[in-house]
Amino acid sequence: MKVVMGGASGLIGTALQESLRADGHEVIRLVRRDARGADESEWDPARGTIDAGVIHSADVVVNLAGASIGDKRLTDSYKKVVLKSRLDTTGLIARTMAATGSGVLIQASSLGYYGDKGDQIINERTAPGETFLSDIVTEWEAAAQPAIDAGVRTVFLRTGLVLAPHGGFAERLLPLVTRGLLRSLGSGDAWHSWITLHDHIRAVRFIIDSDHAGAVNIVAPIAVRNRELIRALSHAAGKGTLFSVPEWVLKVIVGPAIVDLLTSQLANPGVLKRHGFTWEFPEITSASEWIMSEAGHGPPTSPAPQAT
Repeated sequence: MKVVMGGASGLIGTALQESLRADGHEVIRLVRRDARGADESEWDPARGTIDAGVIHSADVVVNLAGASIGDKRLTDSYKKVVLKSRLDTTGLIARTMAATGSGVLIQASSLGYYGDKGDQIINERTAPGETFLSDIVTEWEAAAQPAIDAGVRTVFLRTGLVLAPHGGFAERLLPLVTRGLLRSLGSGDAWHSWITLHDHIRAVRFIIDSDHAGAVNIVAPIAVRNRELIRALSHAAGKGTLFSVPEWVLKVIVGPAIVDLLTSQLANPGVLKRHGFTWEFPEITSASEWIMSEAGHGPPTSPAPQAT
């Protein structure tokens, strides 16, 4: 395949392009500077400029681009940056693909679409929430409508917490977990729908090769409460669990973006199950052991037997 990718420098983008290239696929990265080789193409979403020929020649366009939500405080001004970055990138790609109506658009999204659902089981047909993040994701997905209207198969990757040994949610917790200092974030009652980076990349590639269009929950089949996630990571590191970090402390240290770590989302990966996807790390114990092993905090491990 020929794959064009926006947002290729992030955690997921880097791993996905490495996986695709390892199997002989051609990957062209969209960059916001002068292209430095045949595997790069310049674009400027804010100005609405892109090489349409590159987009039209692609079998698949993967758009993971957008300003980070978890790394900065969500001030009113930065909220506008977060939304605009997503609308600019997605809208530009969707309009460009709509000109021919060909190819496949794999569009990043988030479980944030659903908001805080408590103990309710979430599937791909669940209505959006009423939070800032829900509003962002709803508008983000809507920006791809020109491609959908033109007949482009479009997939929305509603991704949960991505657990990786280097980068992302788990890495933020490792300094506390590996010292045995953390028991939970807030009350620990929130449901976390998670997936390892390893299985996330496998799931994206699986969906690319399928005929599915629409939303897909990119999560493992067994969600856990926050305290269970922390306990599994701590045990995999050979540590105990001492302290719960109160919600108000988290908000002071991290800012409003901590809502992602406290929101309760019990998501069912219904689309992946119906299409026959299998997870190599379907439950949190083996996933935590893999993370700690790869991060250098535990014994070597290997993928667990596959499970649906």
